[in-house]
Amino acid sequence: MVRITAYILLFLFLFSCQHGKKEKNPELNDLESIKKKGELTVLTLYSSTSYFLYRGEEMGYEYELIKQFAESEGLKTKIVVAENIGKLVEMLQKGEGDIIAYDIPITGDLKDRLLYCGPEIITHQVLIQRIEKNKTLLRNVTELVGKDIYVEKDSKYETRINNLNSELGGGIKIHLMNKDTIITEDLIEMVANGKIDYALADNNIARLNKTYYNNIDIKLNISFPQRSAWAVRTNEPELAKAIDKWAENNTKSPKYKEILKRYFELSKNSPIPEVLSIKKGQISVYDPLFKKYAKEQGWDWRLIAAQAYHESRFDTSVVSWAGAKGLMQIMPRTARSNGLADKDIQNPEKNIATAIKIMASLERSFSTIEDPQERMKFILASYNSGIGHVLDAIALAKKYGKDPQKWDGNVAEYILLKSNPEYFNDEVCKFGYFRGRETYSYVNKVLKLYEYYKSKIKA
Repeated sequence: MVRITAYILLFLFLFSCQHGKKEKNPELNDLESIKKKGELTVLTLYSSTSYFLYRGEEMGYEYELIKQFAESEGLKTKIVVAENIGKLVEMLQKGEGDIIAYDIPITGDLKDRLLYCGPEIITHQVLIQRIEKNKTLLRNVTELVGKDIYVEKDSKYETRINNLNSELGGGIKIHLMNKDTIITEDLIEMVANGKIDYALADNNIARLNKTYYNNIDIKLNISFPQRSAWAVRTNEPELAKAIDKWAENNTKSPKYKEILKRYFELSKNSPIPEVLSIKKGQISVYDPLFKKYAKEQGWDWRLIAAQAYHESRFDTSVVSWAGAKGLMQIMPRTARSNGLADKDIQNPEKNIATAIKIMASLERSFSTIEDPQERMKFILASYNSGIGHVLDAIALAKKYGKDPQKWDGNVAEYILLKSNPEYFNDEVCKFGYFRGRETYSYVNKVLKLYEYYKSKIKA
C-alpha cells in the first residue's frame, strides 16, 4: 500500500512539473505550432512600402509578400502594426507576433536578438533631382557643393548629408525641415513641382515615388549600402528556414514580379492625357447612365461625369495599379460587398450604378454635415481614399481645434498630414498611413471640372 501511494505521489509530482512547464510556455512559436493555430501573426509598420489601407483594402509591398508566404503554408494572416522599429523588436520578443515583415537593418547589435530571414534588401540613400530641358543632372557627389539640399530634421538623411558635407570640406547648403509637418515624400513632391531642387530619400521610397512623378531622377547614390531583411525570434529556426526557402523560389515567380512591378514600376498617374472634349452638349457616351442613376439620389449628373472623368477618362477597360476597375474605378472587394460580381465590374451601367450606391452610403455616413456642398467634399474624399482615412482626418481636426464639418482649410489639412507618422500614429487615428495628397487633389480636380461642365452643359 505504501509503495502504491509512493507511485501515485511520484506520478502527481511529474504531472504537475510537466503541466507547469506548459503553463510557462503555452506555445512553442515554431512553424508547426503556427500551423496548428492556422494563422501567422505579422508585425509591421505603416508606410507607403510596407502596409496601408487604400479604399478599404489592405495593401503594401511587404504585406503582399508576407501574405503570399502565408498562403503557401496554408495560413491566414493577422496584421499587428507598431509605431516604430524599436517597438517591432520589443513586440516580437514578447511573443506578440510571429514575424516582423518590415525591412529591419541588419546590424551586429540586432543579430544577437533576432534571426533575419526572407528577401534581403539592399538600401541606400539617393539624390532626388528634377529632370528639366537644358538642365544638367548631377552624377557625382562632389557636385553637391554649393547646392541647396533639403532633408528632414533629426533624420538619418540629416546625419548622412552632414557627414558627406564634412567629407567634401563643406559647401553644401543644408536646409533642415520640421519633420512634424514635412516628411521625405513631401520633399520629393516639392522637387517634382519645382519648389525645391534637391532632396534625399531611400532608394525604395524614391522608386515608389517615381511612379507618381516621372520628372524626377533618382540615379545618384549618396550613401553606402545598408542590408535589411525580415526577422523572427532566435527560437524560430524552422519558420526562418521556411521563409528563406520561399523567398529563394519566390523571387523567380511571375507573381512576385507582378507585385514588384505594381508598386515600383507602374505609373500611378492616369494613363490617358487630360484632354476634354464636349460636343453638341454631350460630355461622354455614358451621359444617359450618369443622368439615370444620379437622379435616383437627387444629384447633379454632371458631378458624377466629372468624377468618372478623373477616375478613368471614360475608359471602361482601365485597371489601376491597385486593381480598381471600370468607369468609376471600383475595387473588386468593394464591388463584391455591394453585390457586383467580378465579371460585371467593367460593365458601364453596373459600374456606375454600384458607384452611386457606394456614394449614397457615404452620404448617409456624413448626414450630420448640414451644408450639402461641404458634405459632397467629404463623400468625394471618402470615395477616393476609403471612409476610414477621412474619419481619421475628422478626428485630428477635432483634436487640433479645426472645424470637423468643413473640408477646405480644416479636415483637408489633416488628410494631407495622414502620411506623417506624427499624425497617423496619433491615438485618435484608427486607419494608419495614407498618401493624403492624392485625395486632396482629387476633391479639388473633380469639383473644378464639375464647375466647368456646369458652365458648358445644361443639367
